[in-house]
Amino acid sequence: MNVRLFNRLAIRKFIPEPAPHMLISAKKDMSPGQLTRLCESAYKEDAMNIAVLIKSVIGTDEPIVVRDGAILDTGVKWIINPYDEYGLEEALRLKEAHGGTVTVIAAGTEKSVEALRTALAMGADEAVWISCGQEESDEHMCSLLLAKTIRAGAYDLVFAGHLSVDNGAGQVAIRVAELLGWPHAGAVISCRIEEDRLLVTRDAEGDSESWELPLPALLTAQQGLNEPRYPALAGIMKAKRKPLTELTPAELGVEAAGSEAAPRTVRLDCEAPPARPAGRRLGGALKEQAAELLALLRDEAKVLEKR
Repeated sequence: MNVRLFNRLAIRKFIPEPAPHMLISAKKDMSPGQLTRLCESAYKEDAMNIAVLIKSVIGTDEPIVVRDGAILDTGVKWIINPYDEYGLEEALRLKEAHGGTVTVIAAGTEKSVEALRTALAMGADEAVWISCGQEESDEHMCSLLLAKTIRAGAYDLVFAGHLSVDNGAGQVAIRVAELLGWPHAGAVISCRIEEDRLLVTRDAEGDSESWELPLPALLTAQQGLNEPRYPALAGIMKAKRKPLTELTPAELGVEAAGSEAAPRTVRLDCEAPPARPAGRRLGGALKEQAAELLALLRDEAKVLEKR
């Protein structure tokens, strides 16, 4: 049978009346078997269109060097923000259980592309890169661009990391949910889907809370939600053929230099922490050590008041 004809028949078989939100990424050179499996996965009753917001950060084992009020980022390894990896892993597990697609989205400079490729190698189906040029954008601009991208994609569920390890702000994902008008839960450590609702457990500073949310919704992943997988060699090879779409703020209807996307915060300076002083060993008898320690805490460290 002609492959193109089979493609049309396969799509009609599994998707007689495609839902407007359903997204299927089929390639012209797909074999009949590949297309059949793709359609079967996408047309499961509970299939979901999931997006994962990721950020590229300097590797956690890389030395941080600050010079002239900025972090030197040349010659260092860039990775997916570890908290975003928890969100990506959970999205992949939901896809494996329910069918559907997983799209990873990042807003930033070209450094984001490597993180997106890693996410594709882990199992994501598509990637979207919102190119913000060379200027660093703040949380307001990032959340605005991401929200517009998500709204255009008609996603059922969005995952993100609870925070990023570079600045720890934890703002972007929650801002995106507010811009979309979606329910959201932060610091999620457990997640499951029942019919058209989400049942989640979130970390609450030493305790936990159980929440129920309608779809669509946004969740931020906390450490402990899962154990992210490593990209397999086959996944790395497949990632080279998966679609990576580049968007600009203008294509999303946002003028980068306009008032709508203008940064709301400005970094005034960046300083490395002061060098830690060398330790001091106290000598003498225990009473003498205690007296010397008390004097140091009171007179040098200034943590005790004189009485």
